[in-house]
Amino acid sequence: MGNETGRDYDSYLVSTRTSILGPKTMGLAAAVAAITIAIPTAVHAYAEPETTTTAPTTTESAAPSSTGIPVPTSTKVPDPQGPGCDDYRKKVPTGAGSIESMALQTGSQAIANNPELSTFSAAISGKLNPEINIVSVLDGGPYVVFAPTNAAFAKLDSATLETLKTDPVVLLPTLFYHMVLGYLGPNDVAGKMPTQDGRTIVVSGKGGDIKVNDNRVTCAYTARGAYIYMIDTVLTPPTPEAEAGASTSATTTPTTSAAETSGAATTTPSSAPSTTGSATTTTPKQAA
Repeated sequence: MGNETGRDYDSYLVSTRTSILGPKTMGLAAAVAAITIAIPTAVHAYAEPETTTTAPTTTESAAPSSTGIPVPTSTKVPDPQGPGCDDYRKKVPTGAGSIESMALQTGSQAIANNPELSTFSAAISGKLNPEINIVSVLDGGPYVVFAPTNAAFAKLDSATLETLKTDPVVLLPTLFYHMVLGYLGPNDVAGKMPTQDGRTIVVSGKGGDIKVNDNRVTCAYTARGAYIYMIDTVLTPPTPEAEAGASTSATTTPTTSAAETSGAATTTPSSAPSTTGSATTTTPKQAA
C-alpha cells in the first residue's frame, strides 16, 4: 500500500508541474484542488504510510495523546514558546493578531493576522504569486507550519525573491517544504519529519529552544488545526543532487552514482529548475 501511495503522490506532483508549465486552460487551480482531495485527514501527528489503513481514524491509537489538537477557549490558550514571544506579546497585546485571538482562528487566519508573517501570508494566499494559493490546503490540516518571518524573507537576495514571485514551479514546493501534516507542540515536535513537499526536515530541541534545519524558531503558537512556528530563515528544499550526495556519503560506496542513490528524484527533466525536485520526489519518508 505504501508503494501505491508513493506512486499516487509522484503522479500528483508530476501533474502539478505539468499543469503549471502547460496550457493556461489547465491552470494551477486544478492542481491545487487535487491536493486538497488527496490530503490525509489525520488528526494527530504524521504517520507512516505503511501503517495507515483505509480508515484514517486508525492513526489515533498510535499517536501520542500529548499531540491531540486542543480546543482552545478565550481563557485557556497554550503558552507560546520561543525567544521572540515576549516581544511579540508587547507589540500585539490585543486584537486579531494577539496570541489569544489567533488560537481561535484557522491556520491561514492566524498567519494573516500576524504582522510579522505578512509576506508568508501573501505567499500562501496568491498575493505574492497569483498562481499559487494553498489556503484551503493549510486549513484542511492539521498542520505544523514553519512560517518564515518578514525578516527571514528580507534576508533573501533580490533574484531569489523575484523567482518566488514569478515562478510557481519554485514557489509551490518551497511553501510545502514548510508544512508537516499533523499537530505537534513545542515539547513534541523534535525529529526527522516528512514535509508536504515530500522531502524531510530535521527539528531539534524543545520548548522555547527549537531549530528547524539549524534555523531558529523565534516563537511557536497554536491556532485551530495548526501549530505555527515562526522561523528566522526561509527554508530551501534540498535538490535531488544534494540528497543523492548525502546518500552516497552515508553508504561510503565510492562507485555509487547520484542517479543510483536518488531513485525517482533523478527523473526530474533537465530543463526544470533544480529547486523544483518535488515534482518527482519519492513518497515522503517518515520519522522513525
